[in-house]
Amino acid sequence: MPAVPLIALPAGVCGIDEAGCGPLAGPVVAAAVLLDPARPIAGIDDSKKLSAKRRVELAARIREYALAWHVAEASAAEIDRFNILQATFLAMRRAVTGLAITPARAVVDGNRVPELAIPVEAIVKGDGKIAAIAAASILAKTARDAMMLGLHADYPQYGFDRHMGYPTPAHLAALAAHGPCPEHRRSFAPVLRAAAFPRRASV
Repeated sequence: MPAVPLIALPAGVCGIDEAGCGPLAGPVVAAAVLLDPARPIAGIDDSKKLSAKRRVELAARIREYALAWHVAEASAAEIDRFNILQATFLAMRRAVTGLAITPARAVVDGNRVPELAIPVEAIVKGDGKIAAIAAASILAKTARDAMMLGLHADYPQYGFDRHMGYPTPAHLAALAAHGPCPEHRRSFAPVLRAAAFPRRASV
């Protein structure tokens, strides 16, 4: 069965999505995208349905053809300070305010919305329904993955290049062996448990 085409929004409506709510380490990243109705981008879909290679290809096209886009983050320290939901909203606000064009309104994936200076609507599973939200999901995911590859260079013992900070068995084993690094979210239970048993980190 062919995929159902995603809904294209008017030029003044931006899509918002995030990547990285569930990991134990690294930032949560949000993107806001204003697509150009006159320049549709074939192949845009929920980032989770795309291969890593396809996401990178589409991210480049989105940055080239969108009317405006911006990617922002909230750090692991801000996640610990505000909690993951509020830190996600913070990243979303930063993404929207960073747009070169001020949108008339916004739509965001999920069932909760950040407080913005413009009207905003939540759409459950919006990354699989609305093209602008799907585009934002692609930009957020590819940007965060790149950040995690950078963290892997600094902390190779955790394997961030493989699991991107998510709580896989390999990541949990690395936490148990080395304890958390500065980019781990200490408000998350597995990290909190690992931090209670400090040990010398491997070089």
